[in-house]
Amino acid sequence: MSPLTSLLRRRSADGTQKPAGARSADATSPSATQPDPSVTRPGTSASRSARPGPSADGPRGGLVEIRGVHKSFGDLEVLRGIDLTIAPGEVTAILGPSGSGKSTLLRSINHLEPVTSGLISVDGEVIGYRRDGDLLHELREPEVLRQRTAIGMVFQSFNLFAHMTALENITEAPRRALGVKRTEAEAHARELLALVGLSEKAGAYPRQLSGGQQQRVAIARALALRPKVLLFDEPTSALDPELVDEVLAVIRSLASAGTTLVIVTHEISFARDVADTVVFMDQGRIVEQGPPAQVIDSPTHERTRSFLQRVSAETAGPSAAGAEATDADALDSARDASVDPAPVGTASSTPSKDLS
Repeated sequence: MSPLTSLLRRRSADGTQKPAGARSADATSPSATQPDPSVTRPGTSASRSARPGPSADGPRGGLVEIRGVHKSFGDLEVLRGIDLTIAPGEVTAILGPSGSGKSTLLRSINHLEPVTSGLISVDGEVIGYRRDGDLLHELREPEVLRQRTAIGMVFQSFNLFAHMTALENITEAPRRALGVKRTEAEAHARELLALVGLSEKAGAYPRQLSGGQQQRVAIARALALRPKVLLFDEPTSALDPELVDEVLAVIRSLASAGTTLVIVTHEISFARDVADTVVFMDQGRIVEQGPPAQVIDSPTHERTRSFLQRVSAETAGPSAAGAEATDADALDSARDASVDPAPVGTASSTPSKDLS
């Protein structure tokens, strides 16, 4: 029986999380069973033979488990019962129309968006809460920041510190959150700049960099704390078309490194190429998931097919398809625009205030 499914909870006034009713998960329930690591499942990294696994001394990805997650903003329910398991080292691409809950789900993984109900864990550690028997107590901000050092995040709008050089942007979190010495932090930062192809830009300020270069610095910053899980929220959507490929090339290189990657993207061909598993979301639910060959090339759900046809038409010509919008579009856009640079101690550019 999964320890997560016995802890579905509701919020109480004192901040203590209690189980939702007296129900406990049955061992025969699909949500109560752990995946057998000896079984190669469709869409997992083990099934992608072309991708080398992480070396023995390389980074090890985290196991992400999402169980019964709901998220509401007032009367607007954005996530409606999400269940998803992402295996260590797996690359998962999340597709879907605007307002489908993709970005909200991503932000919930590192507790940037506290969920209304349900649980999210990385390697068995519940994110944002401390477990005490059948109760969950919400963690204080310093404890949440500690958890976030294992969960990096890259936003679409870069969010670099404007008053810091590229090198300083990358070294800030390791020095402040982990107490890494300046010389060690700078040496690692230079390695990361080389990894993203920006060795010569260590002393440059964000205003001196192109959008693609700023996004690559943001990726290096997210990697600086050696996270188990790396989240990408539409990493190319704010870029000029000619700058997209340089960022996608960096993400492709990370897919072979062993870190668990979760990527919200509208780049369908990129998702097909790099992902082990593709998840299609609509109206706050997972409609379809599986390997790219299934979800992208041979989708079984009509909603998935219509979305992919629409995207193909828009790629062929913007006038070929009309705009698609939901009530959640404006909310997502407003929240994205309000994200501030990363507070000290985070692995990513996350806002310092609670957005719930």
